[in-house]
Amino acid sequence: MVGGSVRDHLLGREIRDIDLAAALAPAQLRAAGFRLVEGKSTDPIWFASNPSFGTIELTALADTPLLDADLVRRDFTVNAMAMDLSGRLIDPLGGRGDLEAGLLRACTKRTFADDPLRIFRAFRFEADGWRLSDDTGELIRSQDWSGSFETIPVERFSREMVKALSAPHPERFFRDMLEYGVGRQYLPELFRMGGVPAGPLAHHPEGDLCTHSLQVLERLSSHSDSPLARFCALFHDIGKLATDPSEYPAHHRHCLSGFDMARPFNHRLRLPAAFGTALAWTSLLHGHLNRWSELRDSTRITTVEKAVKGGIAGILPLVSAADKGAEGEPADWTEIMRIVRMNTTRLGIEPDRLTSIPAPQRPDLILQRRIEYLRRHRCANQPEG
Repeated sequence: MVGGSVRDHLLGREIRDIDLAAALAPAQLRAAGFRLVEGKSTDPIWFASNPSFGTIELTALADTPLLDADLVRRDFTVNAMAMDLSGRLIDPLGGRGDLEAGLLRACTKRTFADDPLRIFRAFRFEADGWRLSDDTGELIRSQDWSGSFETIPVERFSREMVKALSAPHPERFFRDMLEYGVGRQYLPELFRMGGVPAGPLAHHPEGDLCTHSLQVLERLSSHSDSPLARFCALFHDIGKLATDPSEYPAHHRHCLSGFDMARPFNHRLRLPAAFGTALAWTSLLHGHLNRWSELRDSTRITTVEKAVKGGIAGILPLVSAADKGAEGEPADWTEIMRIVRMNTTRLGIEPDRLTSIPAPQRPDLILQRRIEYLRRHRCANQPEG
């Protein structure tokens, strides 16, 4: 057993996937149910699936004495340990000491040269609570890596980013990108944010858009571990990047700009379509929630309707609260969601009545009936006297 399996075992964590190294011939591996996967930018790995253990990844060795050489070629010392079937630990680089100290240390000076994407894996580990050793940080700073990423698909970067968005401190991943100046070709929007004001200082004393966005991500992360919600929190103001600098510090129509930018941005990162849809609607609607008390009932209802349509009814209130540094969802939000999900029969609209009026007028009738329901609910819940 090698790599992350040994690390998690020593940390007392549940091992989700099994990592193995073995000196077995291809015919033996196939007979045991393994299949070979050869990536364009990664080493070949043998995969198998077992109902008791889940996914099993195996690195094939030409001979057993080559195990130490295989471990040294891995990314970080905490992942460069092995354990044989008797439980004996094999630790050629002192990974257990780094494990106990919570340190992430590159195995060799060639760690990142061999696979530059390991830099983002390091940042993802920091999001999970690890701390880069000083020598590893200097190794990242030692050169310009931008040319090294040209042959690495954006999907590999995005996988590390989404894993970081699921970690306890996702903001550290993006702060590391900025601190070390790495990843601009994958996420140029992040690097542009620092030069854009978040808004008028009266409303945004934090100053720039990057600081604001990372603060929103950090605040939301204390209430939700959903990578989708956290993605929307970080980029909810992406539309402000489209503002003409002559309009700074204001960002008129940035919600509309964000709606238009979200899906192409998501497509470029090769993320699931749900991420683009959620970000588009979050960008468009979060401004409404930020001034919820000023909205008419009709606008509140149509806002919730669009949030339900965009699949962000649970995300949008969290992003808005994190955006304002507040707690809780807007007044009537849960009740309006209930009303929006009611069909026309439950709203008291007879089918004959609905079909008797022109189709363009039917949404107005349904909206009016929803407003009536909302106001009746308010009256019923007002304290007497």
